[in-house]
Amino acid sequence: MRHDRLSVLTALQDQGVVPVFSHEDPAVAIAVIKACSDAGAKCVEFTNRGDFAYDAFVAASRHFAKADPSVILGVGSVVDAPTAALYIQAGAKFVVGPILNAEVAKLCNRRMVAYSPGCGTASEISEAQELGCEIVKVFPGESVGGPSFVSAVLGPMPWSKIMPTGGVDPTEESLSAWFKAGIVAAGIGSKLITKDAVANKDWAAIGAKVSETLAIVRKVRG
Repeated sequence: MRHDRLSVLTALQDQGVVPVFSHEDPAVAIAVIKACSDAGAKCVEFTNRGDFAYDAFVAASRHFAKADPSVILGVGSVVDAPTAALYIQAGAKFVVGPILNAEVAKLCNRRMVAYSPGCGTASEISEAQELGCEIVKVFPGESVGGPSFVSAVLGPMPWSKIMPTGGVDPTEESLSAWFKAGIVAAGIGSKLITKDAVANKDWAAIGAKVSETLAIVRKVRG
């Protein structure tokens, strides 16, 4: 199954909520990604955190390339182009960062891979768009102004496609506020894939939470 930039961007928007997580143990990473995928979240962001995050990503990427090619695995917490290149070479279908980096944008454009940089101002969002970023990550979502920031930006820049991370809860109240403000998707980390569920290897609980959250998104979108 070929996941080009256009299909990945469409999948991210259709899904609405992107599970965000990281784990140094490849077996745990694979189990969590499978739980998300089975629940309907094919797009998963694996964050580049910790010394052996890359090894776990490579193992997961290899696994799903054979076991379930419908999984769209992306990488998060990327702040420089060399790191982005490593992960793209290892099969990352989209790249997300906490900051905007022009060199990462250039690299991703060259390889036709979706890049969602972290932006906290209208100027940064505009710069990201100038660099070819289709979906811009607003980070940290709550700290930069929450849903009101999104609706304020969309006033003069209605073409903007915004995906906040940080301050988005897997609840109807939170997701309704964000989607009504005009976001196209949201990234949710430890509130969706809880530390307890991972520690207890409760993959069913993770799947149930993801499924429930996707249902909320469908409801609030109408």
